[in-house]
Amino acid sequence: MLRCVLLLFFILSNLFYAQQKLNVIPYPQKVEFLSGAFSISETITLSNNLPEKETEYFKNRLQPEFKFQVIQKIDAQLIYSQLVKSNQKHNDEFYSLEITSKQIIIKTYTKQGYFLALQTLIQIIDQFKDSRKIPAMVIEDQPKFAWRGMHLDVCRHFFTVDEVKQYIDYLAMYKLNTFHWHLTDDQGWRIEIKKYPKLTQIGSKRKESMVGTYVDNTFDGKPYGPFFYTQDQIKEVVKYAQDRHITVVPEIEMPGHALAALSAYPELACTNGPFEPATKWGVFDDVFCPKEETFTFLENVLDEVMTLFPSKYIHIGGDECPKTRWKECAHCQALIKKNNLKDEHGLQSYFIHKIEKYVNSKGRKIIGWDEILEGGLAPNAAVMSWTGVNGGIEAAKTKHFAVMTPGSYCYFDHYQGDPATEPNAFGGFTPLDKVYSYNPIPSELNVEQSQYILGVQANLWTEYILDFKQVQYMIFPRLMALSEVGWGTSDPKNYKEFESRVISQFKFLDKIKVNYAKSIYNVSGKVIPDHNGISYELSTSQNPNGIRFTLDGTDPNAHSQTYQNPIAVSKSMTIKSAYFENETLKSAISSQSFTTSKTTGKKITLEQQPSENYSFGGAFTLIDGIVGNTRQLGKTWLGFQGKDAVAIIDLVTKTQFSEVYFNTLENKGSWIHLAKSAQIFVSDDNKNFKMIKETGTDEIQNAKGKIRLNVGNQNSKYIKIKIENAGIIPAGNPGADSKAWLFVDEIGVN
Repeated sequence: MLRCVLLLFFILSNLFYAQQKLNVIPYPQKVEFLSGAFSISETITLSNNLPEKETEYFKNRLQPEFKFQVIQKIDAQLIYSQLVKSNQKHNDEFYSLEITSKQIIIKTYTKQGYFLALQTLIQIIDQFKDSRKIPAMVIEDQPKFAWRGMHLDVCRHFFTVDEVKQYIDYLAMYKLNTFHWHLTDDQGWRIEIKKYPKLTQIGSKRKESMVGTYVDNTFDGKPYGPFFYTQDQIKEVVKYAQDRHITVVPEIEMPGHALAALSAYPELACTNGPFEPATKWGVFDDVFCPKEETFTFLENVLDEVMTLFPSKYIHIGGDECPKTRWKECAHCQALIKKNNLKDEHGLQSYFIHKIEKYVNSKGRKIIGWDEILEGGLAPNAAVMSWTGVNGGIEAAKTKHFAVMTPGSYCYFDHYQGDPATEPNAFGGFTPLDKVYSYNPIPSELNVEQSQYILGVQANLWTEYILDFKQVQYMIFPRLMALSEVGWGTSDPKNYKEFESRVISQFKFLDKIKVNYAKSIYNVSGKVIPDHNGISYELSTSQNPNGIRFTLDGTDPNAHSQTYQNPIAVSKSMTIKSAYFENETLKSAISSQSFTTSKTTGKKITLEQQPSENYSFGGAFTLIDGIVGNTRQLGKTWLGFQGKDAVAIIDLVTKTQFSEVYFNTLENKGSWIHLAKSAQIFVSDDNKNFKMIKETGTDEIQNAKGKIRLNVGNQNSKYIKIKIENAGIIPAGNPGADSKAWLFVDEIGVN
C-alpha cells in the first residue's frame, strides 16, 4: 500500500512540475522554481503602497476575471518593495518577482521596473489561472538592450488615435520600450504644425493610391485623406505611451521623402514645382533644397515637434535622398563650392550637421537612417542601421550609438509565409524563426565597440497595409520574437521551445481579438542538396506525422501520402503539402513547383555576395530548382546593389548542354533594373575560362528579363555566368544617381 501511495505521489509531483514550464515572452534572464504553489483566488489583495498608475494598468488587464482589494501591506498577496540602487549589474529596468505559497513580492528600483514585473506576472497568471495554482518561483530579470523598438508608418496608410494606442499596448505587453512614429513622407504629412497650416491642409491628402503588388503600378482612383493628428491628439498618444513606460520617437523626414511638404511649400525645393503628395510608392527626385529658408522652416517645425515629444532622440530620416536636383541646382553647387564640400554626398552631410546643431542646441539628439553616414556623420548623431549591419558597425567603431534594424531580419512588411497564402506584402521574406535568430551585436565589433549598440527595432512600412487588422497580422507573432531578441534571452538553438511559447500566447490574442498570422501552423519547405540533386524537406510546428503531401499538383487530403523523409526532386514537379489533425485540414495548403535542369543542386560559388537583405539561401538559391516569385524577393531571388552577379557552377563531370537560362527582374520604382549584359564561360579546370556567349541590353530588354541563350553544343565541367548590374541609375528614373539593384534567379542549363 505504501508503495502505491509513493508511486501516486511521484506521478502527481511529476505532473505538477511538468507544468512549471513558463510560457512568458520575453523569457526572463533567471527563473528558479521552488517547492509549493501560490493559490489564485477570485479576489487578489493588493498592498497599499503599490505605484498607482502601473497598478491600475495591472487591474485593467486582469478584470473582469479577477477582483481586487487593497489591504495593509503585510497581509496583502501582492506587495512591493523599492530597492536602493547599489548593484552596478542592475539597470533601471531590473525587477525581481518572488512567488511563495502566501505572497507575490515585487522588488524594483523604478516604477518602470515595477511595470515590467507586472507584464511578467500578468502572463504567469494567465498561464496558470485554470489550475488556480502558480508554482512558487523566484525571477530576477532585466533587459540586455536599452532600445527595444517598433516603428509604424502612418504616411502611406493612416491609423486612428485609438489604433495607435492599441499598437502601443502591444509593445507594452511584450516589454518593448520605444515607439518610432513615422509621421512625414512623400505620400502624406500627418502632424499638425501650427506655424505652417498648409502642411496638413494640402500635404495630408493625395488624389489616389497605388494598389496591388509592387510590380502592378495600378491605382485605385480614390482620394485619400485629409488624415493627420492634431497637436492635442499627439499629446494624448505621448501621455498614453508614457503611462506604459514607452518613449515615442517622432520622425520628420529630411532632406528626402519630402513631396508632401513641398506640395504645401514649393519654395523649399530646388525647382518651382508644382508638386503633389505622391500617389506611388518609392523614391522621388524632388527633395528639400539646402537654403536658408528651408532650414528656417525645418527649425520651426522641429520646435513644435520637440514641444510635443519629450524624447531624447528626434528622428530626422536622412534616407534615400536622390541628388539629381542638387546636381542641377545653382544654389546647391555654389554651396558645395563655398564650403569646400567634395560633392552632393558632402552636401547631405552639411544638411544633417546643420540640423543636428540646432537640435543639440535644444538639448536633444538626432537619430537617422544609415544614409546619414554619407559624407561624414554628424558629431552626436545616432544611426538606425536598416540597409544591413554595416551602418551600425561603422557608427559603433567611431563611437556613435546605433540601433540595429536590418531589413533582412527586422522589416515586418515582408512576407512571413508562402505569398500564395498570405495577404499582399512588400515582397521580402522574414519568417518568425529568422527574426528570432537575429543577434543585434555584429560579430565585427569588440566588447568596447558593442557598448554603442543601443538595441534593436523592427519596422512596419504600410504601402501594402490597408487597415489595422492587417497591421496586427504583420506584427504578430513576429513582435514576440523581436521582444525576446531585444531582451537578450533568445537562443536560435531553442527555437522550437520558443515556438511552443508563441502558440501558447495565441489563446490570449484570441481573447483580445487580435488578427495574428497563423503561418506558424503551415507546412514549410526547405530545399536541401543531396547526392542526386535536391530534396524537399517539410516541417511544421505541429506533430510532423500530420503532414500530407502530393506530387502531381493536386491538393492533399487526409488520405494523401504521409511525410516521413525529405522528398527527392529528380524532375520538374509540383509538391503540395498541408497539416491534418484527426483527418481535418488545420493549415493552408502550401505549394511549391520545381523546374530542374543540369545545374540543379550542383555546387555553386559567387565572386561577390548579395546584399544582406536579399541573400536568403545564399548562392544555392540560384540552383535550387525554384523559379523566382516576383511577390517574394527575399526568398527566391538574390539581390545585388551596385554589384554584378558572377557565379561558377561545378557540374561535377563533363556535361553536354546547349542552352543556358536565367531571370532578372525590373521595377524601376524600387530601383530594380534589368541586367545590362551577360556573358557565359566554360572551363574544365575552373581556372581557364572561355567565353561562349554574350548578350546585351537590347536582348535582355526584349526578353523582359527571362533570358534563354542558345550556346551551341558544349561539353564542360564548369560553367561561369557573369550578369552585369545596370550600374548608376540614370537621370529621370527613381533613385537617379544611386546604385541600381540587380535581382537574379534560377540559373539553368539544358
